[in-house]
Amino acid sequence: MRVASLPMYDADPEAVDAWWRAISRALRARGVAAVPEALERPRELDAHWRDPRLLLSQTCGFPLVTSLSRKVQVVGAFLYTAPGCAGFEYRSELVARIDDADAIEGFRGRVAAINSPDSHSGCNALRGLVAPLARDGAFFGTELFTGSHRRSLFAVQSGLADIAAIDCVSLAALRRRDPALFRGLREVGSTASTPGLPLITSATTPPAELAALRAALGAACSDATAANARDALFIGGFESLSAAAWQPIEDVRQSASR
Repeated sequence: MRVASLPMYDADPEAVDAWWRAISRALRARGVAAVPEALERPRELDAHWRDPRLLLSQTCGFPLVTSLSRKVQVVGAFLYTAPGCAGFEYRSELVARIDDADAIEGFRGRVAAINSPDSHSGCNALRGLVAPLARDGAFFGTELFTGSHRRSLFAVQSGLADIAAIDCVSLAALRRRDPALFRGLREVGSTASTPGLPLITSATTPPAELAALRAALGAACSDATAANARDALFIGGFESLSAAAWQPIEDVRQSASR
């Protein structure tokens, strides 16, 4: 049996599971063998993404262009409808307390809440934004690593941190599911738009199966029975893409490290 996951936008687990049922039906209809009935929710994502049994998952663009570049194949990307998304691109919104500075320049020397050092939306994009403003190689006084976008919002709200970059899909999902997280917060800017989260399969997946994956994802995006799940997850379509489409994220990484 193959393995699959959709771990990146999981604020609504029931919608994620319903969406997988539509995808798995489309895969079986196209003759893909050993399609798992249920998604995995792995604790160790890096090992899961490298698993040679991987049929489908979603990763972040940052690990794709760094640690996973030769370990997986890119299937494509969903087209999200959340505010701030355009085609397969997205951006992060800068969230701060309502009584704080109005723009990124006002957060020099302050505390940035970061979900993970291997996140493009919460770390790489933010570092790329402030790199031109850095003095002696630094802009923020401290970076507080929180473990998730939800915890980054809580850190800013509670005063443990002063600003966080939250990708626009996560932001829309959390606003819908947990509006109390945004009490006392506002957006004070945004990062540059870059390619969104890539859908991946194992490097050993044969070309015919890769083509079937792409066809099945396109079909699932037109499946009327999955419309509610897609709406809940802000999914408006699918586009087949190669790994080369994520070069802009590597460009941000390199510019931020100079």
